[in-house]
Formats: sequence, C-alpha cells, structure tokens
Amino acid sequence: TVPCLKVRFMDIRSALLVLALAGPALAAVPLTKAHAQAALPGDATDMAAFSRSLMIGDLLEVMRAEGIAQSTELSDSLFPGENVAGWATLVSMIYDTAKMQARFDTALAKAVGDDAATLAAAQVFFASDLGQRIMTSEINARRTLLDKTAEATAKDRWADMVADKAARAQQILRFGGVNDLIESNVMGGLNANLAFYRGLSGAGGFGDPMPEDQMLAEVWGQEPDIRKDTTDWLYPFLALAYQPLTDAELESYIAFSATDAGQKINAAIFEAFDAVMTRISSDLGQAAGRLMESEDI
Repeated sequence: TVPCLKVRFMDIRSALLVLALAGPALAAVPLTKAHAQAALPGDATDMAAFSRSLMIGDLLEVMRAEGIAQSTELSDSLFPGENVAGWATLVSMIYDTAKMQARFDTALAKAVGDDAATLAAAQVFFASDLGQRIMTSEINARRTLLDKTAEATAKDRWADMVADKAARAQQILRFGGVNDLIESNVMGGLNANLAFYRGLSGAGGFGDPMPEDQMLAEVWGQEPDIRKDTTDWLYPFLALAYQPLTDAELESYIAFSATDAGQKINAAIFEAFDAVMTRISSDLGQAAGRLMESEDI
C-alpha cells in the first residue's frame, strides 16, 4: 500500500542534495557496510589528542554554520509557503557541536579499535607542522566556501586548472583517487538522505509509514545527482584548501594517504563522520515530521 504523502519525494530531493554535501570532505561508508563494534582503545588520552590534531572541534563549528545556513532551503522544500515556528531553533539544537564531538570521538575510537600502530602513525603525521597546516587550511577553505560568491570563484578556478592541465590539478585528482573521495562522499550522501527519510517517516512526515524498499529506491535514484554535486564541490574545495601547500608538501600528504596507516585511519575517520551525519540527518527528519504533524501541513 502506498502511504498518503504529506510531502512528495521530489519536493525535498534538491534540499537533500544540499544536506548530503553538508558533511566533511572525508566522511562516508556504504549503505551496506556494518559498523564494527570494536573495543575502545586502551588509552583514551591518545584518541583525544588525535582528535585535537584533526582540529575536529573547529571543523564541527564550520559544519554547524553550513547546516544552519542550508536549513532555510530544506525548510522551503519541506514547508513551502509556510513560516514554521520553531524550525530554526530545532536545527540549531540538532547541530549541537558538543554532542557532535562526543559522537565523533566515540565512533572514531570504535573504528580504530586497538590498532595502536595506526593511531600512532596518523598522530605523527597530523600533529606535525605540515599536518597542522593542512588541517588549518582545510577548515579555512570550508569557512570561505560558506560564501556563495567565493564558492563560484573556487569552481571557476578549478575549471581553469583542469582546462590548462595544470600539474596541481593532477595532484588533486590523484589525492582524491588515493582516498576514494568521490565514492566515499557519494555513499555518505546516500546514507544521510536515507537517515533523513527514515526519521521523517518515523515521525509521520509521510502520513503513513513509508516502506523501507520505497525509501531505498528513492535514495538510490538520487545517486547520479549526488555524484555530480559531490564532484562539482569537492575538487574546487581541495584546490582551495591545498593552495598554500607546495607541490612537495601535497605529495607528502598523498604518500601518507597511500600507506597502510593512512588508508586505515582514513576509513576510521569516514566511519566517525558518518555516525555524526546520519544522526544529524535522522534528527532533522524527525524534527520536520513532528512539525508537519503539529502544523497539520
């Protein structure tokens, strides 16, 4: 039985594409991947130090700003023509950076497990002068891209780099390939959108509960658009973020990423951010569904 829809899938698809890009550049796991429930590392201090080396607190502040900025577009799709009281407040509460940090740290610890060697190698790289400059530059780039004009400029610059077959463009593309950034972010976007639909359905946003297979079909149908939007945003971001680095410094980052430790820690960071973003997406869906019920939209 097809449920009575209070909101049509197509009404919110474009907004969900925005939501899918609200996460970190490295944050995703496939829909079919089961999260391992590994024991926490024995030394929680090491994990806390590594989280600080990644500047997660600063990044989460930027993600909060991104989410709040994009909540208007989501609201316009969910509540067209309505000025829904409380939506902005709910969004602000959902993007609680303290809770986001706690979820990230817990998920990262589970993903790393007792692999002390990987954690130590990653800490050496990211706590180094180069690692800290990379993290700072990535966060600054995301802050810059909050401005739509700056985002358009970054996209134009990337297009010029590609057209000119610039050596830096080739480095950026290799970096993305080594870290599997496009596929990972596409799957992260699909995860986030599925979590949103589940939350929306569970809170009554579709009227009757939406069948799981229908939600999955709709989410997978968004894959081409998510892939395009991911590609259009990711490479200009990387080019902007790594602009201050020399070719040799970026090559060092690529080389570390290709190591066993680099690959493992990258996957662990993906899982940690996936835990953060799927929870946010689910909470946004539930909040929207409850507002639809209360407003009788």
